[in-house]
Amino acid sequence: MISKRAFLGSAAGAAAALFGARALPAVADVGTYPARPVRWIVPYAAGGATDVLSRMVCQNLTEKLGQPFVVENKPGAGSTIGTQAVINSPADGYTLLLTSTANAINASFDRTLPFDFAKSIAPVAGLARIPLVLVINNDIPAKTVAEFIAYAKANPGKISVGSSGVGTSLHLSGELFKSMAGVDLVHVPYRGSAPGLTDLMSGQIQAMFDNVTSSFELANAGKIRALGVTTRERSVVLPNVPPIADTLAGYETSSFYGVGAPHGTPTDVIDRLNLSINAALDDPTIKQRIAELGAIPLHGDAAQFGAMMRAETESWRKIVDTSQVHKEG
Repeated sequence: MISKRAFLGSAAGAAAALFGARALPAVADVGTYPARPVRWIVPYAAGGATDVLSRMVCQNLTEKLGQPFVVENKPGAGSTIGTQAVINSPADGYTLLLTSTANAINASFDRTLPFDFAKSIAPVAGLARIPLVLVINNDIPAKTVAEFIAYAKANPGKISVGSSGVGTSLHLSGELFKSMAGVDLVHVPYRGSAPGLTDLMSGQIQAMFDNVTSSFELANAGKIRALGVTTRERSVVLPNVPPIADTLAGYETSSFYGVGAPHGTPTDVIDRLNLSINAALDDPTIKQRIAELGAIPLHGDAAQFGAMMRAETESWRKIVDTSQVHKEG
């Protein structure tokens, strides 16, 4: 009799000799996972809502699982640099990716992608969904979405709409709005939403689609005017702002965040991470902070998160195709 571990080791060695080491998925000892620090790659710069959320969850996982979960910021190329770093890592559960709307959008928007996200990253767990909001400069004489559409139609090509960059959920939410409302708006991309909001307040641009996490305080303080949220439900941080769908039937977008791992990561490791992340979302401190950001927790197993990712990818593909905007290279 030989032990199960010895048998698996000899079998793996034989297979590696036959097919080459790269043909084998990584093997993790789930009973001791995690046995060393885990890298949590955030494909964005430090300091934003994604970074804050990641660090809160990682602190909880560190305390509950007994090993450091370390956030590493790898921004660039619309999340592609950080995503590629995870795809190239061993599929052993020790490198995770903060997945987001950008991954769903880039699958159809960015034709230069060096990978197939759906085939390269395994879904682990959802984190949060964030509504977007249409906000305008206070000097624009519109108090509702309908009035803004009427104003835009009366001033074709004269209204600038900011976003956090070409191909972002903010940009494409604006493109969908233009298409459905039949208005001519000029897109102005920024490196993040903060400079866009600054120009919105000063009147350099007239409107913007933004995540509620970064704009609701300005709207509630009266520095900009919020006209409509992009989700079917109202936002808890902007309770008096109706859905855009109340005016444009069927209009709906949002941003989401979750966790992924390299394809081939053992199912037992993914399941353990999923349970731990869902438990973290139920932690009172994290629940309160998510609510304060205007976000909605995303609970569920890995399969449910995977199904949501596929649905989001298809939804954004339709918006990209309708707006006829693509990154060609």
